[in-house]
Amino acid sequence: MAENALLKYVFTTRATVSGQDQFDLSAATRRTRMRQIMAIARKHGLPGSITPVQFRAMLEDLGPSFVKIGQTLSTHSDILPQPYCDELKKLQADSDPLPFDEVLAVLDEQYGAARRREVLAEIDPTPLGSASLAQVHRGRLVTGEDVAIKVQRPGVRETMALDIEIMRKLVGRLGRFIKDDQFVNLQDVVDEMWTTFLQETNFCQEASNLEEFARNNASCVYVAVPKVHKQYSNEYVLVMEYVDGVPISHAEELQARGYDLDEIGTKLLDNYASQVLDQGFFHADPHPGNILIRGGQIVYIDLGLVGRLGDSDRADFGAMVKAVGMRDSAGLSDALMRFAVKVDESKVNYPQFLEQLDSIIAKYASEDVSSIDIAAFLGEVLQVTRDSHVVLPSSVTNVSRGVITIEGTAAPYLKDQSIISIINRHVIESEDPLAEMKRLMEDTARGVVTSSRGLMQAATYSGQALKMLTRGQLRVNTEMIGSDNLFRGMSTIFTRVTLALIIMGLFIGSSMLALSPLEPKLLGVPALAFLGFAAAVVLSIWVLVSILRSGSKF
Repeated sequence: MAENALLKYVFTTRATVSGQDQFDLSAATRRTRMRQIMAIARKHGLPGSITPVQFRAMLEDLGPSFVKIGQTLSTHSDILPQPYCDELKKLQADSDPLPFDEVLAVLDEQYGAARRREVLAEIDPTPLGSASLAQVHRGRLVTGEDVAIKVQRPGVRETMALDIEIMRKLVGRLGRFIKDDQFVNLQDVVDEMWTTFLQETNFCQEASNLEEFARNNASCVYVAVPKVHKQYSNEYVLVMEYVDGVPISHAEELQARGYDLDEIGTKLLDNYASQVLDQGFFHADPHPGNILIRGGQIVYIDLGLVGRLGDSDRADFGAMVKAVGMRDSAGLSDALMRFAVKVDESKVNYPQFLEQLDSIIAKYASEDVSSIDIAAFLGEVLQVTRDSHVVLPSSVTNVSRGVITIEGTAAPYLKDQSIISIINRHVIESEDPLAEMKRLMEDTARGVVTSSRGLMQAATYSGQALKMLTRGQLRVNTEMIGSDNLFRGMSTIFTRVTLALIIMGLFIGSSMLALSPLEPKLLGVPALAFLGFAAAVVLSIWVLVSILRSGSKF
């Protein structure tokens, strides 16, 4: 097949649906799978006591979806005892390889036997890596390029979707009878699994992730990702550039090739801080098996699982880290509350919440920022938020897991730094006074708009009352004592209220103008906006001085 024809070649794939309708999740199918699960559970000693090793082995026998939930639970010491979490971390290791005949069968199903040979000149039967979801082989295109071919294990999507649906229904039914915070956490774990499953089992999404990551880091000369051959990839097969690099965990080999290990560790953490805080798009599973060193570059591979943070979330996460560095429990509390997607006001005990954060900060205050155990610290902070009924977004789980994993990956190469110290430094160095002023003005404008709506609503009600009064529909019985003083006081109040409305109007108008491209500019904002803010500040000071001189109370 000619090269230009190959470039136009598109796979025929099954329809991609983001929901569950694409999978066979019927009651009969669930019952059959439940019988299989129960048989494997009995084999490993359930019901009854089970050791951490037996629990890990059982999850491996149950299949990829249970391996994934085991990997997720390994970071949830609030749900499982620590010995079980430690044992479940071993589930990150490679799985038993898929027979090469089955790999070829998957490729033939996706390409067609004849077209597979027209696309791939050769495939190495020995896998480069084998995980619970997919297996990777080295190959060569007919055009001569070396590639890595990632092939999804047959039936893994259907089995995982079925298993997660069973878990969801089981947790939902038990939830009717068990009202406990840990049980709510388990529901969150199952929901997180479904989201992760949809990402990791659709290789079209991973191909897009690789391309987006490459664009975001194009200016960083020491970071790279494999080039994607998107025209040869689909949901079940991903063809990308073969990276002939040294795994980051092979310290002796890297030193033999002349690499400075401390430089690698520092650059790795600094780039990850940039991914989280500057780009808001980061590798969510940066364990040593997913990072190679090639030609002086750090090459991230396997971007099936990524995390995203919006502008405000990035600022709040940076504020959290800065609060840790400054030993500021109040700042940490404020950042967590801004980060929260749900706060049960009736259940949150704010003094206790702040006291618990105080104790965490005090616990780590004796340590240098560079030596803080980030995994333990984040675990304690997340536990306090759960205990206080403060629900954080799912992105927190991704960023927490990613930060903990990347620090573990870089830890052997760092002498006196940690991810906390590097992120803290990144936050401080990237702070822009003008940007901070702009953000403050935006926050002020939002607050003023909210207050103005309340005042306008109050004015509406007052207008209705006055209208009823003039029509004789409202009668008011009043007794005026010291009427002269009363009217003077009321006159002063109305004057101050009028000035307050003018000040708010100046703040709102100036805040809107601050975001416009009008020229000329003073201190980075349009001059008109600057003058409006100045006038508002002067009037505010005048009102404050007037109140103080009159001896009035606030």
